[in-house]
Amino acid sequence: MASIKMKMPDDFLNKLSNLGTHTDEIVSKVLMAGAEVVEKEVRDDLQSVIGKDTKHPSQSTGQLIASLGTASVKQDRDGVFNVKIGFAENRSDGKSNAMIASVIEYGKSNQKAKPFLKPALRKSKDACVNAMVRKLDEEVSKL
Repeated sequence: MASIKMKMPDDFLNKLSNLGTHTDEIVSKVLMAGAEVVEKEVRDDLQSVIGKDTKHPSQSTGQLIASLGTASVKQDRDGVFNVKIGFAENRSDGKSNAMIASVIEYGKSNQKAKPFLKPALRKSKDACVNAMVRKLDEEVSKL
């Protein structure tokens, strides 16, 4: 029976080995790089719709925009890494920031929808992927 032996360059093998031991760290950095791009786009879109086309003068306190943030990267029980961009709770008036964001995004009976989240995600997709690829390349080149 025929056999083939291939010898890989030592530096390539070392990088693969290091990549295996630093995977969790690299994945976290890559996901955070992408989340940074998406969060900025969501923040910009949210600022552009707050107080726009309202019947009464805007009563925005800035709490909703201030509560927007990115959680740390977590790994679920299936081994999938996730990062969440969303709104922190506990407004000073007792209302939920997520509920207020939902009303702005989807509207309610006496308030028309002003989508900011879906358009931001759609607009930031390519930039997010590019940022993550750049960060991955950067981290792999450090190995």
